[in-house]
Amino acid sequence: MTGRILIVDDVATNRIVMKVKLTSACYTVLQADCGSAALAVARADLPDLILLDVLMPDMTGVEVCRRLKEDPATADIPIILITALSDRANKMAGLQGGADDFLTKPVDEVTLLARVRSLLRASEIQRELRLREESYAGLGFAEASAAYVSLATVALVAPDPGTGMAWKRALSTRVNDRLAVVPREQALQGWDPRNAPDLYVIASDLGARNEGLRLLSDLRSRPASRHAAALMILPPGDAERGAVALDLGAGDILYDPFDPEELALRIETQLRRKRQSDRLRATVEAGLELAVTDSLTGLHNRRYALRRLDRMLAAPGRGVAVMMLDLDHFKAVNDSHGHAAGDAVLAEVARRLRDVLRPGDLLARLGGEEFIVALRDTDSDSALHCAERLREAVGSSPVTIPGRAGQIPVTMSVGLAMGHDRTEPGEDLIARADRALYASKHEGRNIVTLSASAA
Repeated sequence: MTGRILIVDDVATNRIVMKVKLTSACYTVLQADCGSAALAVARADLPDLILLDVLMPDMTGVEVCRRLKEDPATADIPIILITALSDRANKMAGLQGGADDFLTKPVDEVTLLARVRSLLRASEIQRELRLREESYAGLGFAEASAAYVSLATVALVAPDPGTGMAWKRALSTRVNDRLAVVPREQALQGWDPRNAPDLYVIASDLGARNEGLRLLSDLRSRPASRHAAALMILPPGDAERGAVALDLGAGDILYDPFDPEELALRIETQLRRKRQSDRLRATVEAGLELAVTDSLTGLHNRRYALRRLDRMLAAPGRGVAVMMLDLDHFKAVNDSHGHAAGDAVLAEVARRLRDVLRPGDLLARLGGEEFIVALRDTDSDSALHCAERLREAVGSSPVTIPGRAGQIPVTMSVGLAMGHDRTEPGEDLIARADRALYASKHEGRNIVTLSASAA
């Protein structure tokens, strides 16, 4: 998983140690040595995550966190506060200030990297949903946000009924949402999606060791609970299984014996994220796709692609790669097998392309047998590798058509252009990729050509 992480610490040695850990995990690292520098870098470069020391000479990390959360441009950046202080007051102040987690030095590397993976994964999903919402809004299909927020349901899945009731009593004066003690076997029953829990608080060990972890995995695989938030309660100091829980999809972890007020704050944070995701997802799924979707392939159409590309170009990062893809000799498919077979080929090609790309990548059908792909925050080597994978995915095996047509061999030519200048219009970048596509056709087809101006 790639990502840009800002390390903020006034001690250079601490920054270096943290940078080594993160770069070895293939993350890109930015650095700041004080609070004011952190605010400037965060606003200018919009990192994917911030590791923020609490004690700094000009302002505390809690104050930096508060300012970042108040700024709409940086409010959604996940923040992990790191400090040598382990007292409760600092932890609660950090969580109340909007921090996503609070780690104490020396930081356990396994826990740190698991938390980074978890937050980046959640942030990427949020970014993709928000990007789609903004694209729809620009096309005139925005929906008003609901002013009323309904009560959420928090399912407490404890090792035994007595522990579950103790959790509920401890939270009842601190959490305004509905609390329900749910036995493990009931947690997996077929919930009505309208009444399914919004958040599960799960003990890692229920009837048997790791049964809570298995339950979390099951919940993530079921439609009714797939988008629910989850918080795992672990034995004290069990960092290894904490990392496993985060990688399985827990949004947060906490160690027993926990502070009820801290658990309540973490529940509030998880529910806030869940509500935001639900709202963004509803905007995407409420029929708006019809206006910007190609009905044959299910991909986005040219109208959506151009607006989305302009937004990708405006975002910070290494650059945007744009690919123009065209099926070779597609007219012959229609002439020999009929347009129904041609449509089936296009639908299958779209599926193969989609399987290669990440959720945040842009894939659209521009018309006929021509597609566009755009990758954000990438370089030419990575883009070329992706283009070759796409070409191979399409041409590696023939498309099987029921009936007389049988198997139809298909290949694809690709033109690639890199955009590093944020002022370059998306149409100009597409034109460069289109000229590279023409070169691929001229050189024999079924190849990838990189635009000379981007080499």
